[in-house]
Order: sequence, then structure tokens, then C-alpha cells
Amino acid sequence: MEYDVIVIGSGPGGYVAAIRCAQLGLKTAVIEKYSTFGGTCLNVGCIPSKALLDSSEHYHNAAHNFEAHGIGLSNLKLDMKKMIARKDDVIAQNTAGITYLFKKNKIDSYEGLGSFKDKNTIIVTKADGKTEELKAKNVIIATGSKPTALPFLPIDKKRIITSTEALNLTEVPKHLIVIGGGVIGLELGSVYARLGSKVSVVEFAKSIIGTMDAGLGKELQRVLKKSLGMEFFLGHKVTGASAKGKKVTVTAEDAKGETVSLEGDYCIVAVGRTAYNEGLGLENIGLKVEERGNKITVNEHLETSVAGVYAIGDVVKGAMLAHKAEDEGIFVAELIAGQKPHIDYNLIPGVVYTWPEVASVGQTEEQLKESGKQYKAGSFSFKASGRAKASGDTDGFVKVLADKETDEILGVHMIGPRAADMIAEAVTAMEFRASAEDIGRICHAHPTYTEAFKEAALAATANRAIHA
Repeated sequence: MEYDVIVIGSGPGGYVAAIRCAQLGLKTAVIEKYSTFGGTCLNVGCIPSKALLDSSEHYHNAAHNFEAHGIGLSNLKLDMKKMIARKDDVIAQNTAGITYLFKKNKIDSYEGLGSFKDKNTIIVTKADGKTEELKAKNVIIATGSKPTALPFLPIDKKRIITSTEALNLTEVPKHLIVIGGGVIGLELGSVYARLGSKVSVVEFAKSIIGTMDAGLGKELQRVLKKSLGMEFFLGHKVTGASAKGKKVTVTAEDAKGETVSLEGDYCIVAVGRTAYNEGLGLENIGLKVEERGNKITVNEHLETSVAGVYAIGDVVKGAMLAHKAEDEGIFVAELIAGQKPHIDYNLIPGVVYTWPEVASVGQTEEQLKESGKQYKAGSFSFKASGRAKASGDTDGFVKVLADKETDEILGVHMIGPRAADMIAEAVTAMEFRASAEDIGRICHAHPTYTEAFKEAALAATANRAIHA
């Protein structure tokens, strides 16, 4: 078979790229080595983790917050198997949706491992060892990433686990140790803390969610400690972990070099993700990967050093985010079709789906200070939000950073209820290069959480917040 485009990998980047290629009239095929489409995101990442976050939040609210609303419960029970089954059903619905979209857009799909014979020939190796050759004018590599392993810390997938196994536990850990204070570790730690686990987070850096604005990490740590009892060991270097029976022991060194030992019944290793490109046969087309992170080098058009071979998503530089991969997939599809698309990497939002949620776009205060950029900042606390008071979600704030001279918004950072959805307004505003005063003068419905964004923008504009 000959195609205009072959996409290797069916995660958010891959399947979106394939659909956009097909929409543009390109004959398209997708190669996926697993039996279901959707990659990490739909099968063992974004979607299942959000399903468990949602379920665990319902349980936590029923156990701790309903009474304040005048709702009394007795004999509250947790059915872990049913919670996991619901998560699996959500996965099935989403992966089935991609199958439908492939058929609708007349995209051919092949199950097996795709590898390069040459730049225009892809070999599909099936589970039974049989092979098939496909021809393509263009190839898009969208093979995603896998959890990063620490060389000195063996993962047995039973007691010392990754995020993948953490999505399928059949019991609530008594004491869950999380190695890594980033997005994945905090989200999964939140799930089990809400269900009753003692959760200890061990992080090498001096703050959690270190890539985001420092104020967000500080506030999130405070809230998670207050509301869920999570404990944090920051500035601690993990030196080892071992499992014996139902007990896990994790050792670490603090800033003074003293040894700290933690004992639990499960340990999640969540120290990041590594680009996945094993078995692709990149050497057959002269492609090398970067030593750090295993990434494939691409130019501004996301094309590798081999003409007609592109790479997107987690296998290339930049944030490992599903929506970033999707935008890159559309970018490459439109480029192949002769269009002139663009991506502004500064305006790709980052989100942490804890509660409160955390969201950020643009430059942080730390980045602005480092670059010497003159800016002004305005913040607004959800404690002063009428909508937040009504729902009982008063933790957090919104911060707006704007150019000191032009008032153009340079960054928006928020922690609070529905921040994951609220950040879209900030992205839209910044895409059109709005000023803080523009946001302050836009009428926001009352009472809504989004009023906090307006108030923060007003605060950045000559300290004009109304309700602060």
C-alpha cells in the first residue's frame, strides 16, 4: 500500500495528525503497536487519571464536605473495584471514539510495530512476527513517551510502581510514598490521599511543580497539606527503594546529607517521562536521538534531518503535554498539505488537575526577572470571590503579569476552582495580545470564578481591583 502520510503512533499527536491529514485530502494510515488507539493519554495517562481524580473527589467531598452543605450521610463505603471499572469504561469509550473517527475519515490502521526500512518504506511487525511493508511520501513519528526510571531504583510493578500501575490498584494504600513532586506524582498522590491514604512526597527540588510560577507551588503545597494531610520532603535526594513482602522502604538524603527513611506499602516513581523511540529503526535512515531525554531533533517545521520525516509530541523538544502534541500534529498535517500554519509555544498552557486546580500560561515572574523584563503584577484571592464562597472553594488566587510600559499580558498563573478551564480565557487574550486593561474592561458574568481573572487584571492595572 502507498500513502501520502503514514503516522507511527496513535496518541493525541498521532491520531489528531492523521485526522487532519485525511481532512486535507491526503491518503493516510496509522500504525499502532497496541490493540487500542489513544496512546498513553487515553489508555494510561490523562484520561484514566482524570477519571480517578473525579471519582476520588466525589468520595472526599461526601466524607468531609457534604455536612457543611446540610447533607448527612451514614455508612459511606468505598468500592475500589467499581471505581477502577468506571475508569476502564471511560477509557473504552474514548478509544472507541478514535476508532470511529478513523473510519469516518477513511484512515487505514495497522496494528504492529512500525519501523523504517528506508525513509519511504515502513515495516509493520505484528504480534505474531509477520511483517508487512507500506510506502509513504511523508512519515510522522508520534510515538510518545514512557515513565522515566531511576537506574538505581528497580520497579517491580507490584509495590514499587509507575503511574501506569497506580491506575489499577485494587486497594487503598495505607501509606503511599511518591517520588517526584511534579504533575503526575501530585495528581496520583491526591487520588489516594482523598481515599484515605497517608501520602508522602519526596522531591529533589526545593519546591513542587517547579516549572510553574513559584507562588503556585507554594500555595498548592499549603493546600494539599491542609486539606489532605499530604507531607512533603523537599530538597531530598532519593538514594534507594526496596520492597519486601507488603512493605516498601525508601531512603533519601536531605540538604544536610543526613539519611531519611520512609516505610510504606506502595511507592510511585513519578520523576518524569522519557521519549519513546525504541524499535523505530531510526538508524536505517540516519537519524540519531539526543543523549538527554532520548528526543529526536527537528527544525522549526518539525521536520527531522531526513526530508519528509517529521516528529511531534513527546519525542521532540518542549513540554510533554497532550495538547501540545495535538497542535503539532495539526501543524505538520497542514504543512504537508502546503499551508502555512503556526504554533506559539509561549502560549501552550500547563495544568495540574489537583484540587484546587493549577493552570499557567506565558512567562513566570522568575523568567521575567531573569530576562530583566520590566513588568507589573496583580493578584486576586478566591477568598474574595462570591462564587468561590458559595461553593466553599476559597483556596488559591489568580496572578496577572503585564508589561510595565505597554500593559500587554505576559503571563497568567492561577490556582483555584476550575482553573483548568479558566486558563483558556487567558490563552485567548494573549493570542490576541490583549492588555490587562482589556480584560479588566470585559464584562464577566457574576457570580463566576472567572471574575477572579478580571480582578487580577484590574489589580495589575494601577491596583484597580474592586473587591480586594
